[in-house]
Amino acid sequence: MNINPFDILKNAQKLQEQMGSFQEKLGTIRATGSAGGGMVEVDLNGRLELLAVRIAPEAADPREVEMLQDLIIAAFTAAMEKVKEAINQEMGALAGGMGLPNFPGFPGLS
Repeated sequence: MNINPFDILKNAQKLQEQMGSFQEKLGTIRATGSAGGGMVEVDLNGRLELLAVRIAPEAADPREVEMLQDLIIAAFTAAMEKVKEAINQEMGALAGGMGLPNFPGFPGLS
């Protein structure tokens, strides 16, 4: 079997372009989840980034709702960064340091 290394490179480049396009599409997906009969709502995009948190005033002291929303977003973002780091380490170990392209849905991983 005769394998042309240039064909492999072309396929890898095409795959990387498709992954970039896929990541862009992930950024346009939006979903809202709710709990407590709508007392708490969160919005995520397709990259699993937390876009917004809404807490109904009756779910907590109305003077603290905005602060709670901000704290939830900050905690989620911190947890997501830790997950990205762990995935990066695992992928690096699996690839033997080959320098893989970004993992779908997790921009910044490489």
